[in-house]
Amino acid sequence: MKRTPNTSHFKWSWLRHAVQIAAVLLFAAPLLLAGWGLFGVSVGGDDPVPTPADLTFFGSLSSSSVGGLSLLDPFGVLQVVAASKTFELDWLLFALPVVVFYGLVRARAFCGWVCPTNLLLELVDALRRKLGIKVSEAPVPRHAKLWIALAVLALSAVASVPVFEAFSPIGAVNKGILFGSVAGLWTLGAVVVAELFWGHRVWCRSLCPLGGFYEAIGRAGLVNVKYDRTACIHCDACRKACLADPSILDPVLAERDAVVRAGDCMACGSCVDACPTRALSMGLGKGAKPTEQEPS
Repeated sequence: MKRTPNTSHFKWSWLRHAVQIAAVLLFAAPLLLAGWGLFGVSVGGDDPVPTPADLTFFGSLSSSSVGGLSLLDPFGVLQVVAASKTFELDWLLFALPVVVFYGLVRARAFCGWVCPTNLLLELVDALRRKLGIKVSEAPVPRHAKLWIALAVLALSAVASVPVFEAFSPIGAVNKGILFGSVAGLWTLGAVVVAELFWGHRVWCRSLCPLGGFYEAIGRAGLVNVKYDRTACIHCDACRKACLADPSILDPVLAERDAVVRAGDCMACGSCVDACPTRALSMGLGKGAKPTEQEPS
């Protein structure tokens, strides 16, 4: 049967990039509205200026205040608990809304839709393609980031310091723009070099401990990529476009499942955009599980 080509003008990547840019602007807005500068630069003279923390929204991806409600990065909280060997109920209460939100949507949606490092690496992807540089698709197993996340927590306990916060490339982008922080700058540089010359999305797919944390809770999400096997022509366009890891599409492409269930999936929509026959779509719900399913 002849299938209709996917000529729809709507592209998930356009919406996703708009959300990523909006997230950067959202965090920058309080500093600008208060008359402060970005990148740690002060503006104005000696006259007093408003405090951004007094505004409705203020903060970074590690810690924010929204309408007086504090929100904390849950993986950061785990590091602090491990480093301090203490636990405060407030930490759980402030991290829980973040866990619930991403848990209901799809945990690694943070990676695909919010993380500024992912946005930067998409630009690096485009640069590498323009330069014609070939890199390995999977130099490191994608589940390595789960073990790296556990190692970060163990090292935080040993060093009594939240280890990932000291070298996080996410902080190098987010906190660097907002506060001029250089923490994680060398890591960010190494990630960019690795992306250019070593492996396609090796940081996001295999090495990022925050991605490992979100992968661990990623299967619970309600936003999923769905598969119509009658429309698929097995052109592999979806695998080539996947930002997370092409192997997460194997169960549906082998017709063992109708939904991409892997915790790795970022729900970024890149595979949906790439599909020429609309065999893939974004939708709500997990669908019926197959009677026999190989682990993804």
